[in-house]
Amino acid sequence: MFITYEMYKAYDLINLSFENEGKRLLQAGQKRYDNNKTQIKDTIESFILYNGHLDGTTMQENWFPQIDADIFISHSHNDEKLAIAFSQWLYEQFNLNAFVDSCIWGNSNELLKKIDNEYCLNSNGETYNYNKRNYSTSHIHMMLSTALSMMIDKTECVIFLNTPNSVKLNGVFEITESPWIYSEIVITKLIREQTREKHRGEPEPMFESERKYFSTKPELKIEYALSKEHLTRLTCKNLKEWVKQNSYKYPLDNLYKITSNINPIITDYGR
Repeated sequence: MFITYEMYKAYDLINLSFENEGKRLLQAGQKRYDNNKTQIKDTIESFILYNGHLDGTTMQENWFPQIDADIFISHSHNDEKLAIAFSQWLYEQFNLNAFVDSCIWGNSNELLKKIDNEYCLNSNGETYNYNKRNYSTSHIHMMLSTALSMMIDKTECVIFLNTPNSVKLNGVFEITESPWIYSEIVITKLIREQTREKHRGEPEPMFESERKYFSTKPELKIEYALSKEHLTRLTCKNLKEWVKQNSYKYPLDNLYKITSNINPIITDYGR
């Protein structure tokens, strides 16, 4: 089945900081997410079918459920606190709900470890079977990747937190070592943009278990060239202007308005 994803706008947010407000925003955001976090079934037995197989559909729905959100925040795992603080800022300033995966979903590595310990251990009970673990990993990562794509589909706006944790320079090219950031940015490039009205249900106007390998070889790192020319550059200055001009029924319309004259990123390697 061919699936088309829909989104209205995607941004590349650079140099985000909250100065003295960061700690308060983080604490308030963590508390708000903790009060609404999905209840995760933590036993594999919950997903066993009558034939002994695992129910992948139910597993995905339980660990990575779809929620209603206005904004999808794409970020490095190392920027989780910054993403939470930013989501709280969006909530306080505009009553907008932002999706931060680690605050809503179960940890994919925890789920993978449960499956590996149940199905992938060798007879000695100390090491994992290479082929079985490849199989389990591919399924869990597929579930997570699919769920992320579906969440981008559901949100009206995507904001990528561009920080040294997520993007590095390799000569004149921007790269990322995160397969999840790479996947999310590629998705925003490939999906079909949809109107704001459709996201809001209005009539349209006419006009990331970690396994350690003991080896003398260098640590495995894989790089991806990160293509962001389709994203609109967003700065803290734009965010402050957004707050000042908050007058629309839909706050995101203000953001779209003040960035309407900003061209998508062509070449800008400055930090």
